[in-house]
Amino acid sequence: MTISPEIDKLIAEHNMARDEYAVLLKVLGREPTEAEFGVVAAMWSEHCSYKSTRVWLKTLPTTGPQVIMGPGENAGVIDIGDGQAAVFKMESHNHPSYIEPYQGAATGVGGILRDVFTMGSRPIANLNALRFGSVDHPKTRSLVAGVVAGIGGYGNCVGVPTVGGETNFHASYNGNNLVNAMTVGLADAKRIFTSAAAGIGNAVVYVGSKTGRDGIKGATMASGEFNANAESQRPTVQVGDPFTEKLLIEACLELMNTEAVVAIQDMGAAGLTSSAVEMASKGGLGIELDLDKVPLREEGMSAYEIMLSESQERMLFVLQPGHEKEAEDIFKKWELDYSVIGKLTDTGRIVCLRHGKTEVDIKVDPLVEESPVYNRPYEATPAQAMLSAADYPFPAGQTPLSVLKTMIATPDLCSRRWIWEQYDCHVGTNTAQSSGGDAAVVRIEGTKKGLAMCVDCSPRYCAADPVMGGKQAVAETYRNISAVGAKPLAITDNMNFGNPEKPRIMGQFVGACEGMKEACIALDYPIVSGNCSLYNETNGQPILPAPAIGGVGLMPDVAKMMTVAFKGEGESILLIGETKGHVGQSLYLREIYGKEEGAPPPVNLTAERRHGKLIRQLIEDGEITACHDVSDGGLLIALAEMALAGDIGCKVDAPATDAGFWFGEDQARYVVTTHDPDALLVKCEESGVPCMLLGLTGGDKVVLGSEAVDLAWLRDLHESFLPDYMEG
Repeated sequence: MTISPEIDKLIAEHNMARDEYAVLLKVLGREPTEAEFGVVAAMWSEHCSYKSTRVWLKTLPTTGPQVIMGPGENAGVIDIGDGQAAVFKMESHNHPSYIEPYQGAATGVGGILRDVFTMGSRPIANLNALRFGSVDHPKTRSLVAGVVAGIGGYGNCVGVPTVGGETNFHASYNGNNLVNAMTVGLADAKRIFTSAAAGIGNAVVYVGSKTGRDGIKGATMASGEFNANAESQRPTVQVGDPFTEKLLIEACLELMNTEAVVAIQDMGAAGLTSSAVEMASKGGLGIELDLDKVPLREEGMSAYEIMLSESQERMLFVLQPGHEKEAEDIFKKWELDYSVIGKLTDTGRIVCLRHGKTEVDIKVDPLVEESPVYNRPYEATPAQAMLSAADYPFPAGQTPLSVLKTMIATPDLCSRRWIWEQYDCHVGTNTAQSSGGDAAVVRIEGTKKGLAMCVDCSPRYCAADPVMGGKQAVAETYRNISAVGAKPLAITDNMNFGNPEKPRIMGQFVGACEGMKEACIALDYPIVSGNCSLYNETNGQPILPAPAIGGVGLMPDVAKMMTVAFKGEGESILLIGETKGHVGQSLYLREIYGKEEGAPPPVNLTAERRHGKLIRQLIEDGEITACHDVSDGGLLIALAEMALAGDIGCKVDAPATDAGFWFGEDQARYVVTTHDPDALLVKCEESGVPCMLLGLTGGDKVVLGSEAVDLAWLRDLHESFLPDYMEG
């Protein structure tokens, strides 16, 4: 196959493989125009086609009695009773947020909001999962500042509360931070909208903002590794306008309350290209677009630029005949652009005209059905040895409380208050619980119900054992949702990995999928939506794998919601779940010994399900007053967090003195408080759940044997790290 220098340059610029170009030639029967090349390169990019991951994503459990709509649409939909549905999804904006932190993060929030309200739901909450490089790296501080400001700047202005999330630091993210954004919405279960076009001759309508040159090649940029020239790709990052997004939400939801809408699709990755192709493909139709009718904010834009622009706050509708004026009036009222730019056809082709010339003429089906699918070779991650806590005792002169004071001020365990105080957590007035607890809770207006939601992942576990790490990420969201008193219903995922062309990295992805599958089946907790972000590498150095999991659960009565804070003096503290003292891959091992090694703690899914069910029942029956899952940092960190949250100390009488007991990260564990410990111990025994009495709440200190630490001192250590760090 002879390739012209011009085409060879396009292949390199768009991360297209030469054998993929050969398929394109076969599909077209001729050389492509520049616009056609751009359309195909975007649709066949990793970011849009999931060509390396589709084989494994199809193995994940996606159905259940609670699932109204699983993967394949803009967001997942689950039944929450009373004719209502929760709509949610998580997506990444990793590469753009490294290149331009503020706009990268802001437009990540805008994009996931559109995915959710496109389904006909009103967004009620945002969450995020952020991972940055080492705090010692010269770029980390500016990335943290820009990303947090971008999330707050967009979410606060658009009027959707940011209620939860997680933030980690690790050197593997020095050259490639992760920004995963999640949105949860509320909809009428009988009025869910999809992107499948229907009705030959029906109008295709463009609404929202004008199209500019920002974001061109965004999808292909996100489908390749970074190198030392990453910042030169700044023009591929979109620019967001949250005020326009707010108008767009209201206008779209108003139109959806009419009978005008046949189909709707937001213009996300690959812009007008992906929205048009996906709508036509799902409807089994063709689509014809007159690009001269696309509202533009820059002069002289080519067909290639118009089709590939990722300008924000734009949507594509297919309307019922005769409703065009009704739709136009709504969008004009909200001061948004509205233009009929095309129609549906029976040709099965996407045809785009610019200045009267046909710039794109391609069969729709091959763009989707013949997009590459790779079953890439993979290598399983070698198993690491299980470590013994006895080999990692407290260093000479150290005690459990002195180690606590060190660990509670480390980057991964310090308070995130500096971050979440920049987010409006309560706009809309329905936030019942936000950042700082195990899961956020948002009231469902007009009912007693609430939705609980959280985001979790432990990348260090995933790197050591991807199967166990994937399993643990799912199980931790299950625990966190159970800990506030909600029944976990379903999850969304954001699969962040390195270069899938490397068998070791592909093996991490495969292993994580296997673990997630096992956990979802065991916990009746299906995956209804998600996103893959690959090629998260810089100069060949991959990130720690991070299959972030966003969980959603239902709380029948928000009045019974549980929190982590100690509530009063003299209450009994109990540990639910078995403690063996696993220190492999623990933060204790990393922060005290400077080692990242060993097998992560095993996940017993039978125990997770049994313990979660008991916790939810104890909360429902009013038998406990506080609850917190035990995760990063182990038991003593959990106790300290509960004491700080309630501003009430505790005296712990547990006899164990080894590091594994206090800082091991054994799974399926909760700390609870109660007025009636004897009754709780009996209930645990009847349920076959291990339980141990630890001590009592009270005072203004955390007391362990003859040693004590003031809460005020502990709070200063816990809350000062991030503000001090960000101030330099």
